[in-house]
Amino acid sequence: METIISIKPLLAVLVSSVGAIFILYYRENPNLRESCSIIAGILKLLIVLSMVQTVVYDNNIIEYSVFSLIPGVDISFRVDSFGLLFAIGASILWIATSFYSIGYMRSTKERSQTRYYTCFAVSLSMTLGVAFSANLFTMFLFYEGLTLITYPLVAHKDTPEAKQGARKYVIYLLGTAKAFIVAAIILTYNLAGTLEFSRSGIFPAMVQSTSPGLLYLIFTLFLFGFAKCAIMPFHSWLPAAMVAPTPVSALLHAVAVVKTGVFTVLRVILFIFGTDLMMQIGADVFAITFASLTIIIASLMALSRDNLKARLAFSTISQLSYIILGAALLTPSAIIGGIIHITNHAFSKITLFFCAGSIYVSSHKTEISQLNGIGKKMPWTMVAFAIATLSMIGVPPVSGFITKWYLVIGSMERHSVAVLTVLLASSFLNAAYFVPIVYKAFFKKEDTDSIDNRIGVQENDAVKEIPFMVVPLTLTAIVSILLGLYPDFIVQIAESVSR
Repeated sequence: METIISIKPLLAVLVSSVGAIFILYYRENPNLRESCSIIAGILKLLIVLSMVQTVVYDNNIIEYSVFSLIPGVDISFRVDSFGLLFAIGASILWIATSFYSIGYMRSTKERSQTRYYTCFAVSLSMTLGVAFSANLFTMFLFYEGLTLITYPLVAHKDTPEAKQGARKYVIYLLGTAKAFIVAAIILTYNLAGTLEFSRSGIFPAMVQSTSPGLLYLIFTLFLFGFAKCAIMPFHSWLPAAMVAPTPVSALLHAVAVVKTGVFTVLRVILFIFGTDLMMQIGADVFAITFASLTIIIASLMALSRDNLKARLAFSTISQLSYIILGAALLTPSAIIGGIIHITNHAFSKITLFFCAGSIYVSSHKTEISQLNGIGKKMPWTMVAFAIATLSMIGVPPVSGFITKWYLVIGSMERHSVAVLTVLLASSFLNAAYFVPIVYKAFFKKEDTDSIDNRIGVQENDAVKEIPFMVVPLTLTAIVSILLGLYPDFIVQIAESVSR
């Protein structure tokens, strides 16, 4: 393995922030403003893809250091296969969400669209900053930057409900960061003398044998401090953030915020502690317990929600813990399952949120009980929803099946009947809260009192799908199938991390 010095990681991080400047400059011209968002997304993806050969196939590392503060603490970037996989998914889905946002924002005539596109672009800079961070300090700076720049997106509608949800969002995420992560980083630096990520972990052997209790505490601070992973009991910010416009919800749940949360937790498990130390101090059992409880409890809570976005929110809380569970099991197959679920869940969950937004824009329906017969009027939307549903449940050939296959194998490698039971039970619960939505849409007749309740619209036939929204959700649904049929690329990357 060779380390190559290149400015590409920095360029990938900065390109969308530069795009944000152009978005502000062309704020009076919507077409140019939105074109800047799409062009910046394409450039970001091209830069990220240009590193695939070097990192994935040649098995090298790309590094770039900006400046050093003190020995062992600097602002620097390192592109390994794990970070690159996360960056590829985020870059592709940013482009899809940009197109989707054009249809959504124009159809709903949302206010402050320039602010929306600007914050949206900068948030992707922060996301790639986390993906390509070479150390805990750099990762923490971009992690916190992401919280701050997404606050205006959550509060976008400027209603009392939106402001309340945004306050809860920022209090949870900034509060846990200040209380837990900063303490964990300081303790880590004092014990290890460095914050640089290492595949075998960074704590010296003497610490492993003499300070298990302190190491256990540090891991606990990291797990709950990175609250974007929405592990219970630090999860309620996520349903509260559903007051945001649907493209923002898609961004939060699939592209940036929550994926950044689980990505950082996996970095801590695999690159700060390492699998041997995790098992030695018993932190693996702690993480498995909380992840398993979150999977089951969040699924049960999803069953009781009639609001479509709320049900999707609790589904996200549950699905995120699959990723943490996979890493915490510490077996090769389980780690692979956790890593690939970052990508698999991203495409499937963004499809579901795109569909929820498409339903709202076309019919102004937000409750599941209102969706009887809507599949006949919105076939593309609801077929895509059905495909993503199969992925969430874990039905082949959609990508979620690959995730659950590896997690099941991983639980068997660990000889854990309890975890295997959790995985099987959660799949049944996934089916219980998703399948009725699809059934209502395609096999129930529309209720006469729920027909097209939009203001100023009288004709039932007025419910029509919007191409700018349907095309992205169709493509993300197709990618979910392709990731299930051809998983070799992401599995290969995950295998290189799990070894």
